[in-house]
Amino acid sequence: MDFGLSQNPAGAAANIGRRDNMQTGKLLHVCISAKKGIAKHEISSANFVVEYGMEGDAHAGDWHRQVSLLAHLDIEFMRAKGLTLKPGAFGENLVIDGIDTDDLGVGSRLRIGEVLLELTQIGKVCHKRCAIYYTTGDCIMPRTGLFARVLEAGELVPGIPVEVVEKVDRSELQAAVITISDRCAAGETLDTAGPAVASLLSEKLHARIAWIKTVPDEIEMIAEVLKDFCDRNVDLVLTVGGTGISTRDVTPEATRTVIDRELPGLGEAMRSASALRTPNALLSRSVAGIRGHTLIVNLPGCLSGAVENLDAVLPTLPHAVKMLRGETVHEEKDNRRLVTLGSS
Repeated sequence: MDFGLSQNPAGAAANIGRRDNMQTGKLLHVCISAKKGIAKHEISSANFVVEYGMEGDAHAGDWHRQVSLLAHLDIEFMRAKGLTLKPGAFGENLVIDGIDTDDLGVGSRLRIGEVLLELTQIGKVCHKRCAIYYTTGDCIMPRTGLFARVLEAGELVPGIPVEVVEKVDRSELQAAVITISDRCAAGETLDTAGPAVASLLSEKLHARIAWIKTVPDEIEMIAEVLKDFCDRNVDLVLTVGGTGISTRDVTPEATRTVIDRELPGLGEAMRSASALRTPNALLSRSVAGIRGHTLIVNLPGCLSGAVENLDAVLPTLPHAVKMLRGETVHEEKDNRRLVTLGSS
């Protein structure tokens, strides 16, 4: 895939198996559990509530992972390993068949009978082993699970049709923008920098802005949101604000508490570019780093500074995202490095 600055991304990431780009299928199983972290059990029908999820299910609520789905093909892949699996064994609410789930990205919409679902996350991060893992010996939900929120309510029963009514290709760059400002969070000031950053990402990288959020200048709250968005497996998280030297500017400190590795070159490039316009840019403490497979970049809070800083590193971001996705970025150069043992 290519996140070029002047063209749309193309291509797609592969999971277990391929489905031949199918867009219609059917619902095979509906499953429920009253407790998180355990296998679900099959039921004959269930009611789905807008912005809540399945009635009676432990994962329902006011959050982004209201409903979980798995493709029948992925479960069959695990059965082929000799596992005896009942519907709901991996904690999934819905098992669907006939849909090419490999290429469905965040923002895709599925119509299942009367119910309309919007995908909010692909896969998930498991910070500890749960009962499902110890029961099955593996868990495919972190790799191939789909998570969604409910947009339109209704009752679901096995056998009803499933249709992809809106597809967002998984190859698209997924980004989140977090505005960090006490006054914006309190509604006292209109945020202009955050929307400008989101617009620039959409225009130049054709990125999909999956999430937008505003939080006050509090280290714990900033760190919590950063970890949350990274766990949702977005490619890029941009923070806007809190990078200066005032007492309340704590975004770099929060960022350093969550990243696994720092990328000092991005911060240096942003300061150097802005310093050509104003020496005050050298007071910026913006940092950038990696958490899991997500790139985090701090930007200043003022409109002009945020746009200037993003412009300075924009050409680097597609390359970084492709590397974090595990793609071969330097295939030609890598081929020249291959040496057969014993050759001179």
